[in-house]
Amino acid sequence: MHWYFEVLKKYTVFNGRARRKEYWYFSLFNIIVIIVLIFINAVIDPAGFRQGAGFGPLSSMYVLVTLIPGIAVSVRRLHDTDRSGWWLLIGFIPLASIVLLVFMVQDSTPGENKFGSNPKESTLNAGAAEGPTKKCPDCAELIRLDATKCRYCGKVFDPPVSAQQDL
Repeated sequence: MHWYFEVLKKYTVFNGRARRKEYWYFSLFNIIVIIVLIFINAVIDPAGFRQGAGFGPLSSMYVLVTLIPGIAVSVRRLHDTDRSGWWLLIGFIPLASIVLLVFMVQDSTPGENKFGSNPKESTLNAGAAEGPTKKCPDCAELIRLDATKCRYCGKVFDPPVSAQQDL
C-alpha cells in the first residue's frame, strides 16, 4: 500500500528513478482495483455488463485518475534501467510491448546514471553512514535524525532543539 500512495504523491514527477518494487506494486494494486470495480459495475448494471460494457463508469473513472501517475512511474522505471521515457511509446506497436515488459522487469543500473542516483542503494544505505535515523511521519522512509526536510517526500520538519538554542 505504501508504494501505491508513494506513486500517487509523485504523480507529476517524470524525472528521477523508480525501483521495480514501486512500479510493480503500483501496477498490481491497479489491476486488483480495476477487477473489483468491473465486478461492482456488473452488479450495478448487469444488462450493460452482458452487452459487453464491462468497463463501466467506476472503472473508467479510476483508470482516468491513475493514468498520469501510471505514466510517471513508468517513465521513472525506464530511467532506472538507464532508458529514456520515450520508450513508453513502443507500447503502441502490437507485440512490441513485450520489449517494454522486459525493460520493466530488469534490475536497476548499479550506481548513479544520467537520471539520478539508484533508489535501491539509497534505501539500503539510509542508516549506514549517516548516523541515527528516524522514520518520516508522512512517507515512512528512514531519514537522518537531525533532518529538517524529508529527502523522499519533501515534508519539512521543525528544526532540532539544539539548533533552536543556537539561534
